[in-house]
Amino acid sequence: MTVLKGAAFILAALLLAAPGVARADAGTPVPKPSIGSVQRLAAFPSQNVPARDVDVWLPPGYSSKREYAVLYMQDGQMLFDAGITWNKQEWRADETAARLMAEGKTRPFIIVGIHNGGKRRHVEYFPQKPFEALPEDFRSQLLGMNRNPQQVLFDGTVDSDAYLKFLVEELKPYIDSHFSVATGPEHTAVMGSSMGGLISLYAISEYPLVFGGAACLSTHWPGIFTVENNPIPQAFFDYMQGALPDPATHRIYFDHGTATLDALYPPLQIRADAVMRQRGYTEARWRTQAFPGAEHSEQAWAARLDIPLQFLFPPD
Repeated sequence: MTVLKGAAFILAALLLAAPGVARADAGTPVPKPSIGSVQRLAAFPSQNVPARDVDVWLPPGYSSKREYAVLYMQDGQMLFDAGITWNKQEWRADETAARLMAEGKTRPFIIVGIHNGGKRRHVEYFPQKPFEALPEDFRSQLLGMNRNPQQVLFDGTVDSDAYLKFLVEELKPYIDSHFSVATGPEHTAVMGSSMGGLISLYAISEYPLVFGGAACLSTHWPGIFTVENNPIPQAFFDYMQGALPDPATHRIYFDHGTATLDALYPPLQIRADAVMRQRGYTEARWRTQAFPGAEHSEQAWAARLDIPLQFLFPPD
């Protein structure tokens, strides 16, 4: 079964160099948000995955006298300060979150930005159960695939179950005990883009008693960088059929653009939406939005971040 050959491989290499493919940088400076403050949890230890930095953003006026909802965001080094990111882009998560709270459009929340694992990003963000459901010969091809001539795409075996254990069993208890937050699923959400969108969907499906909401922007349904002869999307949709959380109690948001890597997503999102409907999701707790012309980049996600934030954390 062919995965990537010839021109397709060249296209993949170009896409991987484009904005939106977050990388981990050793010794990343602590971000300087435009509003609010950031507390760095440097090299946060884990028995499940390699240690990594975590940046906790607190809104203006943060007070221990009230409880805040919590948003866990993937690719945490890309959220608050374009001056320290590899592509000089950011989500502008601090500005957007602070504005929405000030305008009363969301309830108060903090953001926990979890830095990705660098070379391990793909193995930590690729949902493990759908991966293990793929044919064995195809899995072997994937694990031998290169991201570029100098780097493999999968730096080891897929390990996203361990990543979620780190998030749920190690990081969340620390956040719950060191910050003034509400701890129930109705107050806890997860968000990411591209591969970060996949792991966010996986998180709410595997841990529905922990996460009550998930926002998946530019969800990377192909898993790799071609849709030809690619069984990965169907593996994701089959997993969703059996694993999606209760539509009466959980919120799930999807979106995509139509340019650069996002051009692959519209027909696949239609198939994902069909599964959502079959599982009983309605507009009350599920949204899918398309943004014509939007590319696969932090700039594009920043431009529409207010929409999923309002969906995840509506005012009390």
